[in-house]
Amino acid sequence: MTRFAVRAAATLALTMSVAACGGGGIFGGGNSQAQQQTSTAERRESTIWDLFSNNRDSNKAVAVNKYLWNASLEVLNFLPIQSIDPFTGVIVTGYGTPPGGGRAYRATVHITDPALDARSLKLSMQSSGGGAVAPGTVQAVEDAILTRARQLRVADGRL
Repeated sequence: MTRFAVRAAATLALTMSVAACGGGGIFGGGNSQAQQQTSTAERRESTIWDLFSNNRDSNKAVAVNKYLWNASLEVLNFLPIQSIDPFTGVIVTGYGTPPGGGRAYRATVHITDPALDARSLKLSMQSSGGGAVAPGTVQAVEDAILTRARQLRVADGRL
């Protein structure tokens, strides 16, 4: 085989492979106008605001009760926030001392449902000594968050 034949074969192979990537051309499968419009609609980029819109796709909607979220931040405002994720409903705080208290605590809040319900709120607390917090203390903080969430809902006028 001559150099010219080798170059011609390589050029032909390269041209065919590039044409195959286009989805049309010599291999057929050309896109009709309807297919092009559908693929253009599917390629629409989403924005952060799409997460808060009223759409039916549960994989894209924020599933956190806003009243529980805001009430948790208000009730635990004496604790420094380490991480916060409104998409999963998790608030992680650092150690802080409550007003009038002598012991430092940290808390992790997980809001699991969009309903304003006690089952939607999961709270865990730890004291600065590394020990567990009394169940009564955790229950009192949960009650304070739920009470404040109900107050926020009533103030919002959506009963």
